[in-house]
Amino acid sequence: MNKESQNIEFKESWRDEYLKWICGFANAMGGKLYIGKDDKGNVIQVDNVKKLSEDIPNKVRDVLGIMVDVNILEENGIEYIEIDIPQYSNPINYKGQYHYRSGSTKQELKGAALNRFILQRTGRNWDELPISGVTVDDLSESALNRFRKEAAKSNRVDAEVLNDSTIHLLEDLRLIDEETGQLSRAAILLFHPSPEKYIRGAYIKIGFFKSDNEDLAFQDEVHGSLMEQIEKAMDLIKSKYLIYSISYEGISRRETPQFPIEAVRESLMNAIAHKDYADATPIQISVYPDHIVFWNAGRLPENWTTELLFEKHPSKPFNPSVANTLFRCGDIESWGRGYRRILDAVTSYNLLPPIVEILSGLMITYYTDLHSQLKRLKIDQKHFPIVDFIIKNGSITNSDVQRIMNTSKSTSTRILQSLESLLEKNGTSGKSVHYTLKGT
Repeated sequence: MNKESQNIEFKESWRDEYLKWICGFANAMGGKLYIGKDDKGNVIQVDNVKKLSEDIPNKVRDVLGIMVDVNILEENGIEYIEIDIPQYSNPINYKGQYHYRSGSTKQELKGAALNRFILQRTGRNWDELPISGVTVDDLSESALNRFRKEAAKSNRVDAEVLNDSTIHLLEDLRLIDEETGQLSRAAILLFHPSPEKYIRGAYIKIGFFKSDNEDLAFQDEVHGSLMEQIEKAMDLIKSKYLIYSISYEGISRRETPQFPIEAVRESLMNAIAHKDYADATPIQISVYPDHIVFWNAGRLPENWTTELLFEKHPSKPFNPSVANTLFRCGDIESWGRGYRRILDAVTSYNLLPPIVEILSGLMITYYTDLHSQLKRLKIDQKHFPIVDFIIKNGSITNSDVQRIMNTSKSTSTRILQSLESLLEKNGTSGKSVHYTLKGT
């Protein structure tokens, strides 16, 4: 233990404001706060160690309403204090403020972030909460009909349920609050003809830009129920925003879009299912001549990384009720395979995996060609042939690099090391060592 982390914090002396840090640990994963250590973990003499060890538990109990263990430890003949804070399942507040430990920092939760946190700790999701003043009669008949039609094709809803009344269908989908009998937020999003009356930002913006540095050339907005936005947005993207290359197989004409349609649809569905609808910013799709960007105000589950998305992982939808309904009608899969399907689609185009970033939300970027993406990733142009070789053959060895680059084994090793952000090493030694693209 020589540095601060998610579960460890050092303080040179005690101040009552450090109750906020204890609150943050209790609301996160628990942790230990050490009094009498500097930022590097070196022990520093603290006055009145015994008195502090008696006072701190009382302050924590009186202000935060929780219990912590306070221990006196010794290192190099110097005593210091360890405060052991357990994780609490119920929200803990410091004088009405909710603090949370994230990484090695503390943040105060406010607004939408606070709402999400409290809902999470009370075992409920944002999209399952009821909205008053809306009835089943207010819902879009065409949206409900689309669901029934697609669910019948997917065979994921019993025919008897599909043919029953709308209210029984919504009850089966758990879109009606059991306590109040009111429609849930998910029901409004999915089936109301104008969900924006109740949930701001529940629409999609699509825009075309001639380059990264140029202003918007033209745009469209897609409104209405989510159930109908899906097809409207896809139709617009395919008919107005994509460029198609023409080829012929014999006398048959082939039109190939610049981006794989399966990946585009999967990204659209992910954005709709996982957007944080408590945020009033709409889903944004930005189309450029050489790339397309999907952005939504969503976030990854706690402790997830963008790399995990492309590995086998459980399905943890941000909006479980919305996702369940989209799954029932066959629009999405429920087993965390969406990104795998995206990878399969881009691989069929001989492209790299898309770039996934967290920028005030979740952003995924596809490129029309391999070299455009390599430039975006700041890969040295003289190394492009190495990536071209892997795309064509699936992997590359040091010997392959020596031949392609006409260089020595040691230089090839350095080149491969310089591409470690892009390549994954397989094998342990000798001829078994080969390199593949990460995420494939």
